[in-house]
Amino acid sequence: MTKTVRSDVRNIAIIAHVDHGKTTLVDQMFKKAGTWRENEETRERVMDNLDLERERGITITAKNCSVRWNDFTINIVDTPGHADFGGEVERALSMVDGAILLVDSSEGPLPQTRFVLRKALTQRLPIIVVLNKIDRKDARCEAVLNEIYDLFIDLDASDDQIEFPILYAIGRDGIAKNTLEEEGKDLTPLFEMITKVIPGPQVEDGDFSMLVSNVGYSDFVGRLAIGRVRAGTIQKNQQAVCLKANDAKDFKLKITKIQAYQGTQLVDIEKASCGDIVVIAGIEDVEIGDTLAAGENPKRLVRPVIDEPTISMRFYANSSPFSGREGKYVLATRIGERLRKECLYNVALRVEVTPGDDSFLVLGRGEFQMVILIETMRREGFELAVGRPQILYKEKNGQKLEPIEHLSIDCDEPFVGVLTEKLSQRKGRMVNLVNHGSGRVRLEFSIPSRGLIGYRSEFLTDTKGGGLMHSYVSGYEEFRGDFRSRVTGSLVCDRVGHTIPYGIFGLEPRGRMIVGPGVPVYNGMVIGEHNRDNDLLVNPTRAKKLTNIRAAGKDENVTLTPVAPLTLEYAVEFIRDDELLEVTPESIRIRKKELPTARGD
Repeated sequence: MTKTVRSDVRNIAIIAHVDHGKTTLVDQMFKKAGTWRENEETRERVMDNLDLERERGITITAKNCSVRWNDFTINIVDTPGHADFGGEVERALSMVDGAILLVDSSEGPLPQTRFVLRKALTQRLPIIVVLNKIDRKDARCEAVLNEIYDLFIDLDASDDQIEFPILYAIGRDGIAKNTLEEEGKDLTPLFEMITKVIPGPQVEDGDFSMLVSNVGYSDFVGRLAIGRVRAGTIQKNQQAVCLKANDAKDFKLKITKIQAYQGTQLVDIEKASCGDIVVIAGIEDVEIGDTLAAGENPKRLVRPVIDEPTISMRFYANSSPFSGREGKYVLATRIGERLRKECLYNVALRVEVTPGDDSFLVLGRGEFQMVILIETMRREGFELAVGRPQILYKEKNGQKLEPIEHLSIDCDEPFVGVLTEKLSQRKGRMVNLVNHGSGRVRLEFSIPSRGLIGYRSEFLTDTKGGGLMHSYVSGYEEFRGDFRSRVTGSLVCDRVGHTIPYGIFGLEPRGRMIVGPGVPVYNGMVIGEHNRDNDLLVNPTRAKKLTNIRAAGKDENVTLTPVAPLTLEYAVEFIRDDELLEVTPESIRIRKKELPTARGD
């Protein structure tokens, strides 16, 4: 089998931290390449096509697109920047021959950048470094470039990888240039750099083979298998075989439809060659990691290595007194079907079923990944209940090991003391402190994953909303000992009804409320955080008793402390081990696992 290189195709991934301008840069690449007409109406951040992605300003799923530049077809894979979606990263990098590292010229390389870059360097991919947002007033290009060199050295990059080419960009305006002194007009230097530095895909003669890196679904043609052709060519109506990644039985198939990307759209093609990223339709039982192949002796391709889960959450059917009022899907069987479907699209998730139990144990990479899954399900009409996130431990040579995260914090200088104290209580150890003299400080900690559960909302309070916190799992270490995460108890409602301002006003000295007036409640529902470490049964439905005796003065006006809406992220962090989070399309409630007997009025 001989190997040559295709000169007309470039397959690249874009690596960037959250909010460093990756998706905006892709928009400008579309415009420069002529994918969009000058007068064509387009929306910003077109690659973030999920509602959750556009609302949160992050990339959750890896997506593909393509642009034409001169005689080149440039296939672009948009990678998530959050470590919780690392399964998407591994799949994306398996389809490309190089990567663009996009770094904010002020913030520098942050933890999620480090996480994805490590994956790319391990695969020996050539890297183009782009310093973005150089028009910021606080840009520090030279210092950030030194930080990037330090990062490459720290990640054991080879000499060739460290000698990376550098571009300076203003992604929002569609400008890239080779030096800071240049004027810069458009993205031509970026396209020229891609075609020069990133190698074309190797062409392997022989029979067709393709590793399925992603799957999708179309209402018209059914299941979609997405991947890069590794060898040979494939034509429409050709016979092939699907080699399963697991112990399932292989099966024969007919390639009925082949599609390729033009911009963000899919177009039908008759033939695909080695190096092309294509979508093959109509294979109902295909899964991520399977191999599609043709010929007399098809070979199974190596499946991408996916990092092990570090966290688990138990999913239940909603069993509260309000079950079935707000959702379309409430049965445990429907929840189980939905979770198993999610595993087909997200290889970083696993679902385990306990015999004789209607609950499902979902294993994943982080609590944020779980929050996104829960939010997606509630928007689809599911009612469910979930327990507190639990850390997955390992045992080696008789020692208990736990996942350790590398935590990076950017905050104002006065908050360093309180953050260091809080994190040390959670078994965190400071490993680095950087002060650029600008009034903000960067702290780096090594901390157990369990130490971050329930801490993010507390962190925002401690930094008065101005702190930034990012982390990724760096490995496993010996168990660092127990500590208390949440030291307060819960205010638990003891009856069914609606909260009344008078009743809530009388409870405010007992703790902080998480529900406002006029909210339906039931016995066992958590309505607030107790000041002490024990739970307290309370009655928020109590109204003022009316009498026929006129008061000497006016009644006191009831003024309640404002209550912030309960968010999914905060609720997942807030609940204790004996509590559940009840999630419906319209409401988020916290309740006790064991509901107490209701009191009478």
